[in-house]
Amino acid sequence: MDPILTYRGRVVNAADAAFIRTLIAGNPAASRRALSTKLCAAWGWVQANGAPRDMVCRGLMLALHRAGHIELPAVKKRPPNPLALRARPAAIAVEQSPICTVLCELGPLTLRQVRRTPQERLFNALMEAHHYLGYTQPVGEHLKYIVYKDEGTDERPVACVAWSSAPRHLGPRDRYIGWSAPARRANIRFVAYNTRFLILPWVTVPHLASHILGRMARVLSADWERVYGHPVYYLETFIDPRRFAGTCYRAANWVELGPTTGRGHNDRTGLRTQPVKLVMGYPLTRRFREVLSCVA
Repeated sequence: MDPILTYRGRVVNAADAAFIRTLIAGNPAASRRALSTKLCAAWGWVQANGAPRDMVCRGLMLALHRAGHIELPAVKKRPPNPLALRARPAAIAVEQSPICTVLCELGPLTLRQVRRTPQERLFNALMEAHHYLGYTQPVGEHLKYIVYKDEGTDERPVACVAWSSAPRHLGPRDRYIGWSAPARRANIRFVAYNTRFLILPWVTVPHLASHILGRMARVLSADWERVYGHPVYYLETFIDPRRFAGTCYRAANWVELGPTTGRGHNDRTGLRTQPVKLVMGYPLTRRFREVLSCVA
């Protein structure tokens, strides 16, 4: 049966639309949110960690509604957008005496995943105060790390690293992996995007950044699987060449893949609206092309 709509990799045909219309008719008092929950259950549409794909399902149903394939019930209430109303992270005082040494004398470092822990507030505060882009609340799958320096009975933060779900379309990355469009849709969740990397401004330790990147590559996939139920096989990031040369990534054996188009992830015009960034990538397994190109 021919598809009538494709949304976030889900192909919907006329029979699917008929099923949704029957679901709506059978639950006349249900809200849009309740209907999306029922549809996720009926389709077995879940994330890798077993949670329903509720938000994506609501978007799919809205797209079908707007295209005239189904008729959703009227919106009952419009809750405030928590991202739009989110307060900026409050400042948290930390020890800022200079750390100026060489890597071999810095002492033990601990990479601690702090998302959904009490230390997440400190991560947010440090990013807001000291990263040139400030703190932005991620959406989708993401992890946050604070790198601590062990000082005997105490520890001090020296760096923060943030990772999130990868952009769905990224030309240099897609050409480098060589995957098909169906494989990309199926396997994009196995790619993690380094959204923020901050060495705190009072820390001056040559080669620390590349050392942290090397350590991250050894722990990130297992941490991702613990939180989200699946590993990651490939890492990527953007470098703004107007500000940075990507030296620490190159020193950690990341590969330069090429420039972005500058059109942004919500491109509707085909025109350059964003600064051109340099894409860099790092495979976590030698079999990354085979794994990421597989379509079940």
